[in-house]
Amino acid sequence: MSPTFRSLHNANYRRYAAGAAVSNTGTWMQRVAQDWLVLQLAAGSAIGAGTAVGITTGLQFLPALLLSPLAGVVADRFPKRRLLQLTQVLMAVPALLLGLLAVTGVAEVWHVFVLALLFGVGTALDAPVRQSFVSEIVDPDDLGNAVGLNSASFNAARIVGPALAGVLIAALGGGAQATGWVILLNAVSYAGPYLALRSMNPALLTAAPVSASGKGMVREGLRYVRGRPDLMLVLAIVFIVGTFGLNFQMTSALMATEVFDKGATEYGLLGTFMAVGSLTGALLAARRPQVRLRLVVVAAVVFGAVEVVAGLLPTYTTFAIWMPLLGLSALTMITAANTLMQMSTAPALRGRVMALYLMIFMGGTPLGAPAIGWVGETFGARWTLVGGGAITLVGVLGVVGWYLVARPAVVPPEHAPARRPAVVAASR
Repeated sequence: MSPTFRSLHNANYRRYAAGAAVSNTGTWMQRVAQDWLVLQLAAGSAIGAGTAVGITTGLQFLPALLLSPLAGVVADRFPKRRLLQLTQVLMAVPALLLGLLAVTGVAEVWHVFVLALLFGVGTALDAPVRQSFVSEIVDPDDLGNAVGLNSASFNAARIVGPALAGVLIAALGGGAQATGWVILLNAVSYAGPYLALRSMNPALLTAAPVSASGKGMVREGLRYVRGRPDLMLVLAIVFIVGTFGLNFQMTSALMATEVFDKGATEYGLLGTFMAVGSLTGALLAARRPQVRLRLVVVAAVVFGAVEVVAGLLPTYTTFAIWMPLLGLSALTMITAANTLMQMSTAPALRGRVMALYLMIFMGGTPLGAPAIGWVGETFGARWTLVGGGAITLVGVLGVVGWYLVARPAVVPPEHAPARRPAVVAASR
């Protein structure tokens, strides 16, 4: 089997990947359909369509910021395979209700707000469990490959899902009811991972030890990370890049409209070009036999430099051609950081550590986006990229300097990832 797809020799991972591919496509379809539904419902209202879309997005991602520590504790406290089956239901139910409300023509904006929040709760509980469960499916040597393939699946769905949603919405009439049918398809798509999880062979899973219940589990995870300068460095880099660099939706829109005087079609193409680069980066990550801290640092520095150059490009054509490189460098850093956090974390704490990673990664954008937006309004759209890239470069180099001073001379042996035994007893 090709090194790029070597994790697929694992029967459990094949089931997991197939279910995830179906669900990822459905999720991207709903993102497009939900935004279009809000635009339809809020047109001419006092709130305003743009504001309503922003509120919907904020409500959907708010639980990830508020519930991630709790979700990490849950991930370490209970069997992950069963938890993931539950989270599929928690995400399917709000999608089902929203789809039915839209199809029957009774949906209102407040319905979307409430259901987006509930959907976000399911997503917040799902994310750290899903991230840490991969290490229970595959051998440690294949973990980087599995993370890369997961990213490839997500980015392939990012290309296919919105296009498919657009075609279906247009074919069904383009109104609110049409979006409802697309959202219902996403609700059905959660059956894919649910059935895949149920069909797994528990004897082939390497279940992490379940942590005993008790107070201070969140503090225990924080103490563990604080005592690991290598993990602190990864989290600092992810925060800097996520806060100041990964604002592509806003920066690309500003460049397309204000600098190059283009419309919605050309803006959409920029997203497609970047997704192609992201998919390429994910597939290259899947081929990489191991991940070192150096790769996270180098990829972050390269990303910052590529972003600065992007802000200086003279024409729409050169900017579009450059976008795949931006996606490639971003995905290389993200997948390397994700893999390193999982591979170098004690199994009993992996859920809490990944929850912290996701909270920092996702939580930086709401902080950085307003600042980058102000830069664009004050100094011009190009400075959203030049400034964001420059801050990323300076910030990454600064935390690397801190790490070189703070790192221990020898990494304690208990931090090294455990090897999977030849025979694994049935665990769930």
